[in-house]
Amino acid sequence: MTMAKCHRNNIGSLIHDPPPTTSSGYHFRLWSTFSRSAFRRKILNAVSCGGSSRYRHELREEEKEERSYVTVTTEKKSTVKANTIAAALNGAAFEEKGKKSEKLCDLLNLAEVEADVETKMKEEALDALKRVVGELQAAAARGDDDGGECRKKVAAASEVRLLAKEDPEARVTLAMLGAIPPLVSMIDDESRDADARIASLYALLNLGIGNDANKAAIVKAGAVHKMLKLIESPNTPDQSIAEAVVANFLGLSALDSNKPIIGSSGAIIFLVKTLQNLDETSSSQAREDALRALYNLSIYQPNVSFILETDLITYLLNTLGDMEVSERILAILSNIVAVPEGRKAISSVCDAFPVLVDVLNWTDSPGCQEKATYILMLMAHKGYGDRQAMIEAGIESSLLELTLLGSALSQKRASRILECLRVDKGKQVLDSTGSCGALSAPIYGTRSNGLDHEESDLMMSEERKAVKQLVQQSLQSNMKRIAKRANLPQEFVPSEHFKSLSISSTSKSLPF
Repeated sequence: MTMAKCHRNNIGSLIHDPPPTTSSGYHFRLWSTFSRSAFRRKILNAVSCGGSSRYRHELREEEKEERSYVTVTTEKKSTVKANTIAAALNGAAFEEKGKKSEKLCDLLNLAEVEADVETKMKEEALDALKRVVGELQAAAARGDDDGGECRKKVAAASEVRLLAKEDPEARVTLAMLGAIPPLVSMIDDESRDADARIASLYALLNLGIGNDANKAAIVKAGAVHKMLKLIESPNTPDQSIAEAVVANFLGLSALDSNKPIIGSSGAIIFLVKTLQNLDETSSSQAREDALRALYNLSIYQPNVSFILETDLITYLLNTLGDMEVSERILAILSNIVAVPEGRKAISSVCDAFPVLVDVLNWTDSPGCQEKATYILMLMAHKGYGDRQAMIEAGIESSLLELTLLGSALSQKRASRILECLRVDKGKQVLDSTGSCGALSAPIYGTRSNGLDHEESDLMMSEERKAVKQLVQQSLQSNMKRIAKRANLPQEFVPSEHFKSLSISSTSKSLPF
């Protein structure tokens, strides 16, 4: 259509206006001035140049329409595609959000269910504790001697013991509900039922585990005196009752506020008897509990006076050597030696210092070495007579070895003991020479002290002899100890080289 229109316009612009019709019909003709070649050029120019301005304008309009149509179509397609993608993404996001919301709802519902279950379980547990305490209080209030009531007491106390065994919250709740007073009253119950007493004692023991408030409440309720009254009764108590009482004293003595009450009650005498096991009825567990309870009580220094009323120190020193209890024994002695009366009691025991000095050679037990050096250090610092007894026991060689091979704490304490012993040696030298001067060599060429060269040489020779004698004794004692530990024959004689070393040694070889 466009090409036809183009041809029509171009041709029309080249045809001459028709002349007036004649009778011979309609005719037209080209201007005579146009030749065929000119006419051909006109047509070619019209076709190649786009014809007239009217044709060009229409062509531009058509092109604009086509472009706008293509643009609109593209935009529509892009918009439709974008809308489709956005809708798909929104749908996926909505679906994902819906899934997350469902999961969150499920978790919240599950948490609510678990909370409800936990609350219900706590309520049931509280009801059970209330019931047990109620039965315990009712049975203790009636106090009948018939078998049925005794069985109820035993059952209630046993249930308290079981509930408080491994549940800290149950211990707190039972105490708050009032379980302690009826249990304490069952200790010296008139029914004299051994099972009820044992059940109540172990129920109190479990209530006090890891709970200082319950320990204080048990002592405040009068349990300590009731336990001692039960043990000291004319009728010999069952051995299981005695073991339960010892276990309670161990647990209750761990609280500092209970130490004075238990110590002054007379429980120490009972614990010492259990530890010594003179009647050979105490079990190993009871003896171990008694030893640990005595350690707890010895921490409170006023209780040391009650310990000294027994023969515990002698027993402890004689028992040293049993590696299972030696460190605990030394720990008790470390608490006792802090009191002047305790140091005096230890030094008065026969062979106390040889026993303690022997502990210094326990290289496989650093803890025992540290505690033994602590005891000896305090005694050496406080008493001159004790230092002499230590020297006689051969402490010097053990201390020299300990300063080289012991732990850091043992080395420090051993050095302090050696310092005390060195001061005593210096005093002995001064006393033997009759001089009040210092141990250092006198200044030659002066007569300010009224001494001539011969007297000065004499004093120095005495000092050297004393130091040499100390070194010789230390080396010989150390050699004997090494030979003994190496299982060498008793007739072992040190070599000449060793003797020459001891003879040629000077004070420089000593670590002080």
